[in-house]
Amino acid sequence: MGGAPQPPQFFFEAWALKVLLACHCVKAACELLRLDWDAAHRIMERGVERGLVRRKLDQLRTVGLDEKSFGSGQDYVSVMTDLDQGRVLEVVPGNETESGRQLWQALPTEQREKVQAAAMDMSAGFAAATRLEAPQAAIVHDKFHVSAMLNDGVNKVRRQEHHQLKKQGDQRLTGSRQLWLYNPENLSDQRFEDFKELLKQNLRTARAWLHKENFGGFWEQESGWAAEGYFKRWYASIIRSRLEPMKKVARTLKKHLSELLNYFAYPITNAVTEGLNSKIQQLKANARGFRSFGNYRTRILFFCGKLDLTPNAPAHRFAQ
Repeated sequence: MGGAPQPPQFFFEAWALKVLLACHCVKAACELLRLDWDAAHRIMERGVERGLVRRKLDQLRTVGLDEKSFGSGQDYVSVMTDLDQGRVLEVVPGNETESGRQLWQALPTEQREKVQAAAMDMSAGFAAATRLEAPQAAIVHDKFHVSAMLNDGVNKVRRQEHHQLKKQGDQRLTGSRQLWLYNPENLSDQRFEDFKELLKQNLRTARAWLHKENFGGFWEQESGWAAEGYFKRWYASIIRSRLEPMKKVARTLKKHLSELLNYFAYPITNAVTEGLNSKIQQLKANARGFRSFGNYRTRILFFCGKLDLTPNAPAHRFAQ
């Protein structure tokens, strides 16, 4: 190399950004670039700052709101995603109404008013924040969250029944948890046969499972009007049962029926958000956790924000 001039900072930072994005693991990128963690982090911070200034939001129409664990215990951050372009828009601390409001306020007012729908779970905070900051946006409760609620109801029925049967020396439900919660198509042939035998028996768990499966027809209706009629019939059948955990879920769904029916006008889910959450979880694992929210936010936006991170070009170029 001898006395060859060092490359300008612009070119090194542009290269460092590409290495960091390709590695995903900052530690590995630092080793390749021969940088310490602080220097690499400053490069990422500058890239995110530039990217947020350059970011275009004029096509933003649907968003997702979700929470993600931050530290240990009950520490959370709230995340807003662009469902059409599959990118994280903003990350703020907490998971309460104020956190949701901060997410919405991160969008320019003109753009915020153009958002047509927002997918979220049934937590009160995000819905309240949306009604305050983006009242024109339809709230669409995420179908995968509904599925998780129904699965939880089935599992509670199974646990109650299993406890009662064990007192009588009946072990039919022992080791059957995954049979009721997983897609039967994903079971091995033997486990599928075991499951069919359980379904034939007069078990409260089997009835709860059938109610859960029947709810899937709600999402397959051709219109909101048809879906409302389907829900009323499903609700009536489950309320007549003695399956208290499932009745509790059904009452919750009835309370939020209007937001469930919004799906038929805006068929969006938080599947994109969940995919990004998996990526965020991997970032957290690679870093072995984060002590600083600011560092966590920078890392998420750097890797999941689809930002234009490129450093500003120098005013002149060196002669070749």
